Amino acid sequence: MTARLLVAGVGNIFLGDDAFGPEVIRALDQRPLPAGARVHDYGIRGLDLAYDLLSGCATALLVDAAPRGHRPGTLSLIEAEPPDGTVAPEAHGMDPAKVLALAAHLGDEPLPRVLVLACEPGALPDDDDLLPGLSAPVREAVDRAVDALHALVPALLTDPAGPLPPLGCPVESDTPHSAALPGTAPGAAQDR
Repeated sequence: MTARLLVAGVGNIFLGDDAFGPEVIRALDQRPLPAGARVHDYGIRGLDLAYDLLSGCATALLVDAAPRGHRPGTLSLIEAEPPDGTVAPEAHGMDPAKVLALAAHLGDEPLPRVLVLACEPGALPDDDDLLPGLSAPVREAVDRAVDALHALVPALLTDPAGPLPPLGCPVESDTPHSAALPGTAPGAAQDR
């Protein structure tokens, strides 16, 4: 049976705060999510994630580091717009917009609802530099992200298209409709 909800950790563990998604997935080993949610660390395997987005889940919740102009460690909840053909699909890499474009290119079915639980990074090295380990503010955000997932996942399992529950301070939450993916134009979110 296909899980109704996919929780996907994405990011490179060797690039500082980009490891946020995989770290949150590791933390969920100690505090598992309810049945019906499939939790998986994709790391930088965008092609694997693209295929899993086509597996019949109703909702996908990506956990990722994403610069949005906030204080390091700030969490944002973003609803991704469906791909519109302006982003080229890419089979190698983990840019969420390109992964969604690839999934749309590969499949005939509509994509699931895609949300991104994003953390504002503090330390992202260049692609040529290695920087293992999270910065202190992003490390502190891991437990808050797990708390947020424990609030979001039951609501999304109950009603995949429903409104998102408030996540509380210090979490920022965009309106649960058209918003940009990390790396594109920022949404209209405000710090709380």
